[in-house]
This record gives sequence, C-alpha cells and structure tokens, in this order.
Amino acid sequence: MTGYAVATSEGAAGTLTIEIKSVNSRFLDLQFRINDELRALEPDLRAAIMAAITRGKVEARLSFGRKVAGGSQALNAALLADLARLQTEVTKHFVSAPLMTVAELLRWPGVIEEAQVGQESLQADVAALTATTVAAFVDSRRREGAALEAMLISRIDAMDVIVKRITPLIPQVIAQFQQKAVERMQDALGLAGHGTPSTLTRQEAFERIRQEVTLYGIRIDVSEELSRLSAHLTETRHILKKGGQVGKRLDFMMQELNREANTLGAKASVKELADASMELKLLIEQMREQVQNLE
Repeated sequence: MTGYAVATSEGAAGTLTIEIKSVNSRFLDLQFRINDELRALEPDLRAAIMAAITRGKVEARLSFGRKVAGGSQALNAALLADLARLQTEVTKHFVSAPLMTVAELLRWPGVIEEAQVGQESLQADVAALTATTVAAFVDSRRREGAALEAMLISRIDAMDVIVKRITPLIPQVIAQFQQKAVERMQDALGLAGHGTPSTLTRQEAFERIRQEVTLYGIRIDVSEELSRLSAHLTETRHILKKGGQVGKRLDFMMQELNREANTLGAKASVKELADASMELKLLIEQMREQVQNLE
C-alpha cells in the first residue's frame, strides 16, 4: 500500500528530517538512507516501522543538517599543524608543487570543528521525530486503505448481483436440459432398436434414460457452487468491515472465490452461466490485485 510522511525537528545543533514513503508489495521490504553519523540509530527506526506495518516496499530517509552559527565553529589547530608539516615535506620532493590555498584548507575535512552533539540527546530527538513521522505515515496508508475498501466492497456487490441473477436460472436450465436429453435418447433408442430382437423393453429404456439424465443433471448442477460463492462473498465483506490486518485472509478468500468461479465455468451448460463465470473471474482478479497491497 502506498503512503508518505515527512517531519522535521529543529534543535540547537541542527535540523533532523525523517521521510518515509512506500509503494505496493506483497511483503515488507525496508530500505534506509541515513547520514553516517546517524547510522547507529537505524535499528530504532527499523523497529518503529516494523511495529506499524507488515506489507509494502518502504524507503526511509533520516538526515541531520548542522546549523552554521557564529561561535559554534573553530579551527582545528593540531590538524592545521599536521597539514603544514606534510606540505613542507611534499615540497622537498616536488619543488614546483603549488601550495594549498586558504579556501582548500578550510574545506579540508576536520579543519573546521563544529559544536558536538550529544549522542543521547540526538537519539531522544530522533525517537520523538520517528514516532511523529510513523504515525503520519500510517494515517496516510489508512486513508488509502479506506479507498481500497470502498472499491473492494463495490466488486463484492457486483458479484452478489451476478450470483442472485443466475441462481433462479439453475432449476430451469436443468429441467430444459433433461427434457431435451430425454427426447434425444428416446429417438436414439427407438432407431437403434427398431426391428432388433434384443431391443430393450419400453420400461427398461425409460429407466436407462432416467438414470443417465439424472447423473448428467447432477454434473451440471451449480447450485452448490453458487451457495459457496455467496458464503465467500459474505465472509469477505465481514473481513473488510472488521478491519485490522486483513491482507492474508483476503488472499485466501480470493483463492476460494476463484475456485468456485472456475468450477461454475467448467460446469456451465448454457451461455448465461459461462458469461457469469467470466464476469466473476474478472471482478475477482481486480480484487486480487488490490488485496495483495493491503495489510
């Protein structure tokens, strides 16, 4: 599920910034971009995110910008002395080598000493800012979750309509099929047995027809599949309304819905049932794509 949050905190030594963003993923994948001096605080940020979410490809950024203020900086005299000594030694070997300029010296790492930030104080500031950012991040995902829930409910409603539309057709379809099957088998048996001494008696023929038609009628009866579809749709709706971490449960329900829709299509004996199966599978696939993004 996608989400985004960013927060900053101003302190005496500088500005802390935490940015968290995520895109859809079936699993939890965490990536961190953190200043080297704050790298030790990564486990705390990781733990806070993992406690809040279980799915998503998440990128978290933690940065610290030091303030540049009068009186907070000083030259590192010892380092400057070392640089001067090294430069003198280098020029003994390379007489024509240019000397370092003042600007180059000031840019040399460590020449300008900045005010030190207490690690405990910095850790406390990061912890407070992390709580604020994670809460805002979860809120953004919750808003998207509400929109996804509305979409999923609309697909459930559409499938309910399909199931209710075709359920009354089943007895009629079976009766029509049985009537046509009886007529065809009567004709076939009558032609096959015409003038043949081993022809079945009329009663035996009708009993054979009744058995065959009954067995095939059972094979094309999709009443159970439609009942299970209705039950699965009711349970899916219940899971969504209950809330919480629903992703894995909904994954399972999508598998069950798809299984019944496939069986309906395999047993369909008329165009209306075959079309209904295709409509159901399309709606289920639309739901499956989004369900994989939910917590």
